[in-house]
Amino acid sequence: MKQAIVNAIVHTGDEVIENGAVIIENGTIISVHQEIPNDIEQINLGGNHLAAGFIDIQINGGEKYYFSQTPNEETIQDIYDASMKYGTTHVLPCLISSSRETILNGIEAVREYMQKHKNGVVGMHLEGPFLNPLRRGAHSIDQVRKPTNEELEEIIRKGKDVIKVITIAPECFTEEQLNMLIESGFTISIGHSTITHKEAQFYFSKGINLVTHLFNAMTQFGHREPGLVGAVFENEEVYAPVILDGAHCDYAAAKVAYKLKQEKFFLISDATFLGRKVANFKWDNFDAHLENGFYRNEDGNLAGATISMTEAVQNAYNHLNVSADEAIKMATTRVASAIGMQEKIGKIKPGFPASFVQFNADLSKIETLDFSKTNSSIS
Repeated sequence: MKQAIVNAIVHTGDEVIENGAVIIENGTIISVHQEIPNDIEQINLGGNHLAAGFIDIQINGGEKYYFSQTPNEETIQDIYDASMKYGTTHVLPCLISSSRETILNGIEAVREYMQKHKNGVVGMHLEGPFLNPLRRGAHSIDQVRKPTNEELEEIIRKGKDVIKVITIAPECFTEEQLNMLIESGFTISIGHSTITHKEAQFYFSKGINLVTHLFNAMTQFGHREPGLVGAVFENEEVYAPVILDGAHCDYAAAKVAYKLKQEKFFLISDATFLGRKVANFKWDNFDAHLENGFYRNEDGNLAGATISMTEAVQNAYNHLNVSADEAIKMATTRVASAIGMQEKIGKIKPGFPASFVQFNADLSKIETLDFSKTNSSIS
C-alpha cells in the first residue's frame, strides 16, 4: 500500500525541500516531491523535519548484550532494537579483538541473521585482532596478534558479504597479507596503530581511505612528526569518524577536525552498551563500569562509549557550530559513502529504504520513523 509522508521539511541528503512529500510503498521510497497527493493515505508530520535514519558502523552492544562476548542472533537483535530507539536504522555490529573461533562465530551469526531478517543490520565491523599492542586501548593483550596467512585467508573467505569494515594496524602485516586484504573487498580502516605520518601516507596511497575513531589509539599530530592524525588531515580522500562525546574527543579538537575534513567527517557511537542501563561489565580481560556517564576500565581508561547516534548528532549541532542539515549528514550520507553503500542507504531517494528520523529545528527531539519491511533486502 502506498503512503505519503506530507507537510515535512525533507532533508534528502542532497537538498532540503520545504513542505515536501515522500511517497513510500512496501518499505521502499518511491518518490520525493513538493506536490501533496490527494489519492493515497497521508502521514502528516505537522511541519517537522524528515531525514534518512542514522547509520552506525561501530557499535559493540545493545541495551543488554555485548557482541564480542555473545556473538549470536539474540545479541544482534538487541543491538538493532536498541539502535532503533535512538534514530539509528542501519548498523554494523562490532566484534573487537577475539579468538579465531569467536571471530568465525561472529561472522556466521551476522550472516545467518541477515539472511533471516533482512533489516537494517547491513554487515559487521571486525575491529582487530590484528592491532598494535602498544595502541590496543581496551582490547585484551591476550587477543591482539599479528596475522598469519592461514587465519587471514579464512577470515576473508568466510567474511565475504558479511564484513563491511575491518580495522587493522597495517604495520603488523606483510606486504603480501596487506594486498590480500585490499583485494578482499572489505573496507579497510587504520586504527590502534603506531604508524608515522610518512607510513600513513604510504598506506593511504594503496587505496585505504578510512581510520578508526580519529584521535583515539593512534599517533597524534605534532609539529615535527604529524603522525597518523596529521596524515588524515592532509589527505583529502580519507574519512575521519569521531566519537563525539566530549571525552573520547574534546569538542574543540572535533571542531578543528571538521574544519579540515568537512565532507569526510562523520560520526560513530562506538557504544559499549546503549541507554546506560549496564552499569558494570566484565568479559575475558575486558572490564567496564559507568563513571560520570562514561565507561572506564579498572585502570581508569575509557572502555568504549555510552552515547547513541542521536546524542552524537545533537552534540555536533550544539558544539561544532553546524546546521541541523549538516549534523544529519554526519550520521547518514557520509557514513554510507565511507563504507561504499552510498547507493543503498543514507538518503531519502527513490529505491532507498523507508527508514527515517523526524526531528525539530534544533534537533532537541529526534525520533525514529520506520516503514521498512523485513522482506526488503539491503546488503
